[in-house]
Amino acid sequence: MERSRRERGRRRKLPAVPAVLLGALGALILGTSIGLAADPTRLVGTTGYVVATGLLLAVGLYGSTYGIDLGDLRRDLRGVVAAVTLGVVLKAAMISGVMVWAFDRPEYLVLGIVVAQIDPLSVTALSKDGHMSQRARSLLTAWASFDDPMTVLLTLYVAGYAYTAAGHTGAPSVVGGGAQGYALGLTLNALLLGGALLAWWAGGRVWPAREAEQQLARPRRPATPPAVLLVVVMLVLAAANMLMLAVAVAGLFLRTPAFARPLARAVTSAFLLATVLLGLFVAQGVSIKPGLLLGGSAFLAQAVVAALLMPLFVRGLSGRDRVLLGIGQQNGLTAVLLALTLERDFPKTVGIVAPAVVTVNLLHYGAQIAFGCWSRHRAGKSRQPAAGQKRLPRHPAPGDGTPGGAPATADGLRSSA
Repeated sequence: MERSRRERGRRRKLPAVPAVLLGALGALILGTSIGLAADPTRLVGTTGYVVATGLLLAVGLYGSTYGIDLGDLRRDLRGVVAAVTLGVVLKAAMISGVMVWAFDRPEYLVLGIVVAQIDPLSVTALSKDGHMSQRARSLLTAWASFDDPMTVLLTLYVAGYAYTAAGHTGAPSVVGGGAQGYALGLTLNALLLGGALLAWWAGGRVWPAREAEQQLARPRRPATPPAVLLVVVMLVLAAANMLMLAVAVAGLFLRTPAFARPLARAVTSAFLLATVLLGLFVAQGVSIKPGLLLGGSAFLAQAVVAALLMPLFVRGLSGRDRVLLGIGQQNGLTAVLLALTLERDFPKTVGIVAPAVVTVNLLHYGAQIAFGCWSRHRAGKSRQPAAGQKRLPRHPAPGDGTPGGAPATADGLRSSA
């Protein structure tokens, strides 16, 4: 009987698979099945495809920065800046170095850039575990939300070198705009962000604010329907023009409590749809060996950067949070979109990146489960008494009726009762 109770207790301690992971597995299978039945490459580059994928990415970015605690962000701003600048460069250098060394192909330099960033949609959809503190979660989501501009900047410079080193003449199409195009993109992001913030501020002045907010003397916000319309218009404009930096920054300021639950559902839906898109390209053929090495290198690079760089800029993180940041690498829609952008100049990029994305996420989920099991095991051991520890004999109290004790008194009887 006692053994069966222990076995049932162990079974109860096994971690349950989150529903969103089961949904992602089903979405990947669905996308792969569709990709086997119909060739999706005809859709790539069409206006509808670009806007749809951009909208998924915009929802993920807005959802990720919306959930960041602004106090934690201000406290760890140095760490966020270091992560999205030095961290991205170091990760890309390590991953690219491993790929070029292993396969002796200079065009594989671009692969390190593709997977160096952390996917904000995946982080937002899967960051509801109870292991990571709110501060560490805000740090990771900020890292995932703002590393894309550095990734684009690296692409402009590294892709040109890799294209020439691979024996091609001229310049790759991906750097057609060059530094001037990058500056134009930053300007358009600033204009979109400024327009959204101005409309949000004006809405708080013109439209009636909630009575509860007025009573608590909070800053005025626009009423919910106009606020929803404003955010939707901003996301559509950003998706059509790939102005994702504006969306990431807007998520820090365009906030209202009514957004919390619908936004969480929208992020989960976008994550599942993005996984379907990934399955479409998995079905078109993959390079298993380079993909596995690329995914494993990206996961290890995150661990190295988190262990070596973060302690220099972020103080006071617990050991648990440092470990969880080290296993926080996740890839998804952002990596697929970058791979599609590079596919014209570097063929078979998508075929390598697709299995790498799956590899990274499997390593992440496996590490999370292993860490959870280890934490529960350690907590269980700390609650158990030390081995061989014996309870000290109880000394007879006065009046307890034992030899050597004083006669029992009325007070003694009452206390023993």
